[in-house]
Formats: sequence, structure tokens, C-alpha cells
Amino acid sequence: MEGGVLNQRGIQRGGQNHCSQYSQWSVYLMDGTASRSASTLNWADELSIAIDQRFERMCEVRRHLHQNPEPSGHETQTTRYLASLLASENLEPKIVGGGRGLWVESNGSVQPRIGIRADIDALWIQDEKTVDYRSRKEGLMHACGHDAHSAIVFGAITTLAELDRLGKLPWPVVCRAIFQPAEETNQGAIEMIKAGALVGLTDLLGVHMDPSRKVGTIGVRHGDFTADCHEVTIEIHGHGAHAARPHEAVDPIAIAAQLITSIYLFVPRSTDSQDAVVVTFGKIHGGHASNVIPDHVILSGTMRTLDSEVSARTIQHIARLASGLASASGARIDIQWHSGPPPVKNDASLVNLLAEAGRVVVGATGVHPIRRPSMGGEDFANYLSHVRGAMFRLGSAPSDEAAPLLHNPLFDIDERSLRIGAQILAHAIVRWCDPKDTHCMAP
Repeated sequence: MEGGVLNQRGIQRGGQNHCSQYSQWSVYLMDGTASRSASTLNWADELSIAIDQRFERMCEVRRHLHQNPEPSGHETQTTRYLASLLASENLEPKIVGGGRGLWVESNGSVQPRIGIRADIDALWIQDEKTVDYRSRKEGLMHACGHDAHSAIVFGAITTLAELDRLGKLPWPVVCRAIFQPAEETNQGAIEMIKAGALVGLTDLLGVHMDPSRKVGTIGVRHGDFTADCHEVTIEIHGHGAHAARPHEAVDPIAIAAQLITSIYLFVPRSTDSQDAVVVTFGKIHGGHASNVIPDHVILSGTMRTLDSEVSARTIQHIARLASGLASASGARIDIQWHSGPPPVKNDASLVNLLAEAGRVVVGATGVHPIRRPSMGGEDFANYLSHVRGAMFRLGSAPSDEAAPLLHNPLFDIDERSLRIGAQILAHAIVRWCDPKDTHCMAP
């Protein structure tokens, strides 16, 4: 790896050691705020006990957020709620302008170099569960686990802050927690970056709930983790007519059906089988009456790949298919592409750090390699244009039954996963700040 070699734990070494920052630490340790005693030899146990003590509170946080979801772009009450919680823990949250999103540091007097991130927005999906904490808002729910992510990061940052103040960690530990809005619309990370949430950071860790994995397990992967995503809108302009006289029309519904079929057939057949590409149309709008051929139809969908060159070729291929069909039918077909999140590419040394923490928390048999990247999108990727980062997948399915998947009206989690997620993130942060390791060097 560039800039260093791997130590015995597989963590990158070499370069400037930002964890040590001895002048800052010496002030911190001499002011009487904390002293590191021999009892910190069992700091991992101290960490586990402290998070266990916060478990009930983490469940309360998650359930409150689940009952009171807010969609992307409207997360003001969620932000105020989280800020109030953090302030009650003697932390100083910084709310982003506009009142959506915040970050907080475990020690406000020392510049952190590493952060942990949660997302806070919900989805326009009706909650169909029959539980006490069911969403109170019609047509809106946390169906992607962002409520759980927020509870986990809350538990991790408050535990680290408390144990560091009490001197129960083996060395000074400083971390920033980012609670970002608008993940689902690929805007939140960009907004937080512009607001300064990454200033001073070199590394960032994240977690995502995974209902396809049983509670007590995690998934880790080097490199490609999620897909390069684009949204597409295709407008087909034809000529309407009575349903009894289709020969007098340029039928946009028939053309739309042909175009979708052509894309579904020919895009996979023209793409190398080793290059993943998924094109899916999730919305078709056209027409107002059963006996009238409309003037136009609008298709909305997504394209997902693992490589920007594959994305570019697929865009060109869809344009050729649309152009040929327009020429053959006499319709006009307009295509608009909207860039979504780029792919998440996990930093290898940070994945090793998360895997090591996972082995401590759930045991070696609970840490599973992810064979293939997800074709879903994740705006955590936007941070990785500025810092190194890594995410892991946290098993959230009950151990004795199958669970509804993400973006499902019945989505829920086994709340034991909250404790596990907080323990893994907190443990990884402590190990990252080990002054004997230099994997925290600036990229």
C-alpha cells in the first residue's frame, strides 16, 4: 500500500502519526481531567460494560426515531432530538445551518482525526408492522435502518466520551460523530461536507444494517462495497388518438414497452459478463383514460454499475437504442441522466480495523467476508472523495427467523444488533487512536 507497510494486525503503518499529537495530549493529561491507570489493561471489558449499560437508552433512541420519522430534506425535529440527547451527555453538538444534520466531538478541546457517521432520514413507505413503536406518520417510516444507525453512533460516541473523561481507556481517544440528513437523495453527505463536518478528519467509519444476516454476525469487504448509481428519466413524445384508431397515433405506450424490453434484453447482452450492470425502471406514467392513446409517457429508473467506464458505455448504448426506436416509430425520445452516489470503495486498512473489532465483539466465526459488492447506492461514498473510509454490514435479523429486507413495509431489526454495532465502532476507534500505530496518517 502506498505510504507504508502493514503491521501484524494488517493496519497500515508509516508516515506522520496524527494519533499521538503529544503537545495536545500532554495538556489534556496534566489538567487533571483524566488519568490512565493500570485498570485500563482491561479497557475492552470496560467498553463492553459501558455500552451494555447504555443499551436500554439506545433502544429508546431508536424507537423514538422509528415512531417519528422525517423524510430527506425535512429532518429538523430529528436533528433537535439528537442534539438534545448529546447535550444531556455533556457534549457540544454543532447543528448545521438550516437545522438539518449535526456533528459532535467526544472531546471538544482536541482536534479529532477520525469520525463515525450515521444517517437520519426516513423513506416514503407505509409502516405495516404491528409493534408499539410503529411509525406515527402515515406513509413514512424508517425502512432502511437509519434510526438504528443513529442509535448506534449515539451509543458509541457517548460511551467513548465518558470512558475517556474517566481515564478508563488506555490512551487518549478523540472522535467525531456525524449525523447526516438526506442520505436517500444523495444530498446529505455533500451538505455536511460543505458545512465543515470533515475538517481535520483523515478517516471515517460507517455501518449499515443488514437484515439478510443474523444478529451476532457482520459482513466486511475490501474495495468495492456499493455501486455507482445514476437515475434516468425518459420522456417519449408521440401523438395521441382514439384507442379504436391506433393507426392515427404515434403510440408512446407501445414505444415505452418496446424500449424497456430492448434495454432489458440488449444491455446485458452487450456488457461483459464480468462487469456488473443493472438497469431497472420503477415508474411509468402516461395516459388518463382507458380508451385514449396519450401523447407522451415518462419512464423513471436507475442504472447501477461498479465501474464508471461501464456506466458511460451503458448510457451510450441506451441512447442508441432510444434513437433507433425513435427513428422507426416517428416519436421523439428525450433522456435525462442524474448522477447518484459514486461507489463506496472501502479502505483496506480500515476494513482490517473493523474486522479486528468485530472478532473481539462477536468472535471470529461471526465476521464474514462479503463475496460480492451490493448494487445498491450509498452516499457515504461522497465522503470518500475527501477522506479514507470503510463501512461494514451489521446483521440485524432475529436468529430464529427470516426477516423482511430493506425498504420493505415490514422492515424491523433485532435490537441486540444496536449493542453489537456500538461496541464494534467504539472498539475500532480506540484501536485507531493507539499512539503506537501510525495507520491514522493523513492520506
